[in-house]
Amino acid sequence: MIIVMRHGASEENIQKVVDFIRKKGREAHISKGESHVVIGAVGETVIDPRDFELLDNVKEVIKISSSYKLVSRIFKNEDTIIEVNGEKFGGDYVGMIAGPCTIENEDQINECARLMAEAGVKIIRGGAYKPRTSPYAFQGLGEEGLKMIRRAADKYNLAVTSEVMEISQIPQFLRYVDILQVGARNMQNFNLLKELSKVDKPVMLKRGLSATINEWLMAAEYILSGGNREVILCERGIRTFEVATRNTLDLCAIPVVKKLSHLPIIVDPSHGTGLRDKVAPMSLASVAAGCDGLMIEVHNKPECALCDGAQSLYPEQFSELYQKLKKLAPVVDKIM
Repeated sequence: MIIVMRHGASEENIQKVVDFIRKKGREAHISKGESHVVIGAVGETVIDPRDFELLDNVKEVIKISSSYKLVSRIFKNEDTIIEVNGEKFGGDYVGMIAGPCTIENEDQINECARLMAEAGVKIIRGGAYKPRTSPYAFQGLGEEGLKMIRRAADKYNLAVTSEVMEISQIPQFLRYVDILQVGARNMQNFNLLKELSKVDKPVMLKRGLSATINEWLMAAEYILSGGNREVILCERGIRTFEVATRNTLDLCAIPVVKKLSHLPIIVDPSHGTGLRDKVAPMSLASVAAGCDGLMIEVHNKPECALCDGAQSLYPEQFSELYQKLKKLAPVVDKIM
């Protein structure tokens, strides 16, 4: 249930609504927009909407049929804009995250950080813990990898994003990482999402391999409901019957999500296609479709990469693509 306050409602009016919500056994979440204050009543207890309509300066009470509330565009009409190291995601902005799939050694991550900084990137990606289909594949360097990417990022004034896989790893990530990434396989790891709802850093939530958009938004609701409002959604392709590409990149998700939710949505065309030569066209298509950012895999030597070399761009390919994206963004009224 959403309670919309009248323009000019006092703090006392707002507090009375909040107190009433809590008295009824629900949680109150306040969103202050440019013209109205909106209060979400989250919980399962039954409340008669007329009880709110009788309170001072309540303009409207809206019953939400969807299971997600805080994620909904009804709760907050204005786009959420998330800024990390000067890079913005959401609203009119298209942010960029780039770097290798995984941290392999000190020299490799340092070289990748240098190349990303030279290209104008402000946020580097790199996996320290890798969820691999095969138990024999490279699993990552763990905390040592996080230390390496943090040192490299600090040297070149970059922020860091990396994938957290379980609750016990969160304290490590809070020390070394600026954006905590939830991978596709963990999108519905609800215990992990609940713990991430308590952290004071942005969380990037990747769409599950076979998840519907509704399931994806419900997963985001777990994070927002615990107090963390800085969630970036990431479309990274879904599993379909098609085998020509690694996954099927669902660009329709961009306009659908932007209509349903105020959260920024970015695209990972590297995992979405799994093929280096498909990354550039799908990146351009993503921006044309209105995405709020991109996360692209770039490796200093893709042919030697320990993980996903076939979908990683060469540095010169990335630099060329980045310039094209910057030219395209203004055409669709975006800033990059």
